[in-house]
Amino acid sequence: MSFIPSVESLNNAHDRALFDELVSVYIRLVEVFCEKNKIDLAQPLTDWDSIVNEFIKIGFIEQEPSISKLKKYLSEKYLKLENAVNIQLKYKDTTLPVINCLRNDTRKALQKDFCDRTKYTIADFFCGAGGLSLGFRRMGYNIKLANDIEEVCIDTYKFNHPEIPEERVVHGSIENLINDIDTMELGPIDVVVGGPPCQGFSEANRQRVIDDPRNKLYKFYLNAIEKIAPKFVVMENVKGMLKVSNQIIEDYRKISVCIDGVSCSYLVNCRLLNSLLFSVAQSRERLIFVAIREDIAKRFSITPDYILDQIELLGDNARHYLLSDALSDIKSLSAPRTKNMTEIDSEECGKKIDVNSFEVPSNSYIREINQNRCIPYVFNHKARYCSDVNYEIYKRLAPGEDATNEKIKDIMPYAHRNHCFKDKYFKLYPDRPCRTITAHLKMDCHSHIHPTQTRSLTPREAARVQSFPDDYFFLGAYLKTYMQIGNAVPPLMAQGIASVIKKYLE
Repeated sequence: MSFIPSVESLNNAHDRALFDELVSVYIRLVEVFCEKNKIDLAQPLTDWDSIVNEFIKIGFIEQEPSISKLKKYLSEKYLKLENAVNIQLKYKDTTLPVINCLRNDTRKALQKDFCDRTKYTIADFFCGAGGLSLGFRRMGYNIKLANDIEEVCIDTYKFNHPEIPEERVVHGSIENLINDIDTMELGPIDVVVGGPPCQGFSEANRQRVIDDPRNKLYKFYLNAIEKIAPKFVVMENVKGMLKVSNQIIEDYRKISVCIDGVSCSYLVNCRLLNSLLFSVAQSRERLIFVAIREDIAKRFSITPDYILDQIELLGDNARHYLLSDALSDIKSLSAPRTKNMTEIDSEECGKKIDVNSFEVPSNSYIREINQNRCIPYVFNHKARYCSDVNYEIYKRLAPGEDATNEKIKDIMPYAHRNHCFKDKYFKLYPDRPCRTITAHLKMDCHSHIHPTQTRSLTPREAARVQSFPDDYFFLGAYLKTYMQIGNAVPPLMAQGIASVIKKYLE
């Protein structure tokens, strides 16, 4: 199994869409490399055998005769791809780091190296685009299994986690995955993490959470814990789940796993934690459950409350950042004013992949999320379409003003619903942490209007607020990038949790 599908294997719509996108990404990465380094895109062709061999190493074809099929499939785009591969071969030493995620052979080498050298292990259910995994990976954990039902999330996850074997990043229902876990030869898993959706918790007074059919994903998550028997569990969810936390604690205590012939359950507790504690430039409150297997709790004389206390203590030394920190050192953009232009790159409205004019960041927040790396390219920084009415609303509002403001009363399209739609429009404060980034941004971004530019936040800006590094690339259609970013756990938050748990793993 390889991440990049070959042209011979394109048997369904998803694989074709992924193949098309990865070809476009490869071409564009080489283009921006040439732009940054002032290299002429038109280069004499190197020897043909090297180009064919490179196509195979990347994964676009499996064997030389398939070149004709690749040409036919890509049509006029084929020559651009051939030229990009040609340039990559000529400047291999300098281009290779740019396209490491887009070579099946390089990915396989990374996977072997990562599996050989990592000591701590996790399984990530409902992994989404990979925010939790990224935080744990930064603390030296080996991700042995990741799972999500959204194909675009799995594509993004695989792209940005090339060190994880593709067969361990599973698209599909957790219910089906549980049935196959015994055959996957995962080995011991230290930590299970995830945030199962619980649609039915609001009516928990009438029915237990675990018994509500709408909460079957939560039930399967518990089943997965019982099968894997990890030392620790981290479960993330919305703060509204606090009112049924006692039921959830009961459910964890009913889990029974056999360790060295002894039956063990889990000690568990939860706490509302704000991402501000972890130096994320966003006020994002989430309910975090920490469960400890009984034998581990006894060995280290620890409780979930003690672990949660240690996690909260991280906030004592955390630097607090503002939205303006996340929005610095990035190109100013204008919102597209014509419909259906969002996927089109332009200088004014942004590009899916572009040269980073601020490769050396000037503020500590960007250095923090990028781990002090200088990142030469910026991804997903494209402004969203804005209608004439919304453009005028955006322009009139000042930071902190919302849909009820008198300035927009004459043009406000939802004025009759202001009692319940107050936050439909909101211009963000630059000098405060950002309000919570949510998956609703895929529907519209009126609730997250840029404080100084007449547009909403771009996906890249939202990702920065979430503490994703600038080279974390979100694949898929433009609007789906907002969904992936909004649903994610901030990597810096995950990193803090991972650092505390790591102290008690041997």
